[in-house]
Amino acid sequence: MNPVMQWMEKHFIPVAGRIGSQRHLVAVRDGFVAIMPLIIIGSFAVLINNLPIEFFQNFMLNTFGEGWKTLGGNIWDGSFAVLSLLVVAGISYNLAKSYDVDALSAALLAVACYIIFTPTTDDWGLSYAWTGSQGLFVGVLTAIVVTELFRLLYQSKFTIKMPEGVPSGVVKSFRALIPATVILILVSGLQMLIAAITDGSIHELVFTVIQQPLQVLGNTLPAALIITFLNQLLWFFGLHGTNILGPVIDSIYLPLLEENISLFAQGTSAADVPYIVTKPFLDAYVFMGGSGTTLALIAAIFLVSASKHYRTIGKLSAPAGIFNINEPVLFGLPVVLNPVMFIPFLTIPVLLTLTSYLAIAIGLVPKTVALVPWTTPPLISGYLVTGGSFAGVVLQLFNITLATALYIPFIKAAMRAEQRNFHNEGDKADANTTKAS
Repeated sequence: MNPVMQWMEKHFIPVAGRIGSQRHLVAVRDGFVAIMPLIIIGSFAVLINNLPIEFFQNFMLNTFGEGWKTLGGNIWDGSFAVLSLLVVAGISYNLAKSYDVDALSAALLAVACYIIFTPTTDDWGLSYAWTGSQGLFVGVLTAIVVTELFRLLYQSKFTIKMPEGVPSGVVKSFRALIPATVILILVSGLQMLIAAITDGSIHELVFTVIQQPLQVLGNTLPAALIITFLNQLLWFFGLHGTNILGPVIDSIYLPLLEENISLFAQGTSAADVPYIVTKPFLDAYVFMGGSGTTLALIAAIFLVSASKHYRTIGKLSAPAGIFNINEPVLFGLPVVLNPVMFIPFLTIPVLLTLTSYLAIAIGLVPKTVALVPWTTPPLISGYLVTGGSFAGVVLQLFNITLATALYIPFIKAAMRAEQRNFHNEGDKADANTTKAS
């Protein structure tokens, strides 16, 4: 066993195991796992609608007409567009269930509180900007806090007790009445306070607090490293880093790309245009397979993992991952809030940002002079963003290989932890059987 694995076996895995068994983290994990079918179906709907193949797009348009994407759009509406609402319900249900209190009432109450926090559109509909993945951070907090308050009040003496003989559903409903009333009043009051102070919502407050400090960043390697790291950190805790940082990335990097494109159109070579760090720089060379370079994670799973769970998630995630859609692997493995994946998920994209910047800075790879759809697969995107240079493809191959090699030790560590947990559960079961006999 190499020194890195020895260190992880001795120090990292035990701590990760204790964190991984923490009640609230388990509820978060199970809440995400519960909505995996919707995430997978929604991912394929997005993939089909945005498949960057001109022949396919023209065929679908000519065969089914201009509204052919409505089917996939409707599926998106029922999955990714309301992802935070689904997660709130799943986390709250599992957390309440772990306390052996009324899980259904807790989940419904948590969703109601999240809706109170969520801004509405001009026609009084909920804003998809916050019911989707961008609202996950507030959603997770809402689910945990509301459920804990519900548990405390539900188990207190301040509940309505029904006489014997009343159906259990009615008993639970009336027992939850006072706790729900108190919590809804508190949440509504909190939202009114936030609106009075900020003229917005808690979603917008979180967005502003995270986004505003990034406005001073410029087009430099340190800025690219910081943005990449923050994107990964946000995603690890279930917050859609790409969406939150998107306005910053677009406002800083798209104008630089436009200048590159303008000069390239005038005859300047892609190697001689001025700017290295642009939006397609991050999309093509760092976020291959999505945030976390998860295409490399899937490759590492296929190379070394014997876990049936990991390989199944890899098989389900690979088709979407090729087109940079990685929610299935993020939430199915899961990567989100998975202590074992914390180090590689945060550091690998940062390292790839550095290798890509250096490769372009020393002239091995041309700069980016095209913006391609975000669903464009790696290798194809590397060729296109450099204006038709295979050097971009080579850089992508190098980065994917490097990222895969770096993910492998952590996949092995995760398998060891999984085997250890399995044997511990088996030993506990044997002990209970012996005790019972």
